[in-house]
Amino acid sequence: MSRRLILGVGRSSILPPATDIFGVPLRSVPPLYEMQESGGTGPGIVGVGGAERPRHPPFRAEDEAVAPQSTNPRAGATVVRVTVDPPKITYARHPVHAPAIYEHGPDSVRQPGVPVGRVIRLEMPHSHVYPGISRTVQLYAPAQYAPGEPAALMVFQDGQLYLDPDGDIRAGIVLDNLIARGEMPVTIGVFVDPGSPSNRNREYDASDDRYASFLLDEIIPRVREQFTITDDPDHWAICGGSSGGNCALTVAWNRPDHFRRVISFVGSFAQMPGGNPYPTLIRTTPARPLRVFLQAGSRDLNWDQPVENWYSENLLVAAALAERSYDHRLVLGDGGHSTNHGGAILPDALRWIWR
Repeated sequence: MSRRLILGVGRSSILPPATDIFGVPLRSVPPLYEMQESGGTGPGIVGVGGAERPRHPPFRAEDEAVAPQSTNPRAGATVVRVTVDPPKITYARHPVHAPAIYEHGPDSVRQPGVPVGRVIRLEMPHSHVYPGISRTVQLYAPAQYAPGEPAALMVFQDGQLYLDPDGDIRAGIVLDNLIARGEMPVTIGVFVDPGSPSNRNREYDASDDRYASFLLDEIIPRVREQFTITDDPDHWAICGGSSGGNCALTVAWNRPDHFRRVISFVGSFAQMPGGNPYPTLIRTTPARPLRVFLQAGSRDLNWDQPVENWYSENLLVAAALAERSYDHRLVLGDGGHSTNHGGAILPDALRWIWR
């Protein structure tokens, strides 16, 4: 009889072929798993028949209901029974050819009865951080905002592109819908256009804290003139795509005392001057209190090339985050270097970072 070696946490198990890779019989998957407090390198997950399961994905108290402890009669170890009720995802046919085009869902469309937020346009003709550079900034306030009550804050790079109701992202519409249903907090959106003339890559692709300082010293004070925002960094988020995506991570990485929630769509880590620093930085420096959502496309720029590969550089960032146990999520699509897939999943990304 052929046998497969399954590596668990703390020891290995020899399993018969009629099981999945976690040691669970293929025709009998129970609703309960057991989390064994083993004497090995860490807690393992015990499946049917006591075969050890890898510890990934982690069980979190906020996600699963934990029943009273019991004793494992086989091993005599303390066992925590965890009821798992995974979400059901509607089937969607995956494309045979790439790049694919993704349709928007109802959260990206105006809905009856949902109040529309207001937008204030600010012109900023001067900058101390970027001398000789001007830009437009648009401030979004949802209808639920109450003056004097601190709101969450979310910055969007490429502001007009992300706010455009007829574009791919439609952030204003999405914010209206999600805030109205209580799926994210009341949030002031700060839509920042890149500097003019031609300052986008200089601002977004740098790995230093200059752009973060620009936001904190020049943009946020203007926001506070109009609205009351919280000082809690867990309620400050930043989002962007392409170079704006790696910029979002850079801002939070350099200033986690202010920004701790990040959304990056098809980040241009591959074109950062000096190369993508984050796989090494994430692995070799103390962990920061960040929550990071990454979206990547399997047909992004140079997807099949050994260098300057937008696709693989996003995967390397996600891998480093996983290895250091960061609270992160990677959504991989079959699109190219565009706003399409990111725009289609923006509602899900927002729900995830604000959960």
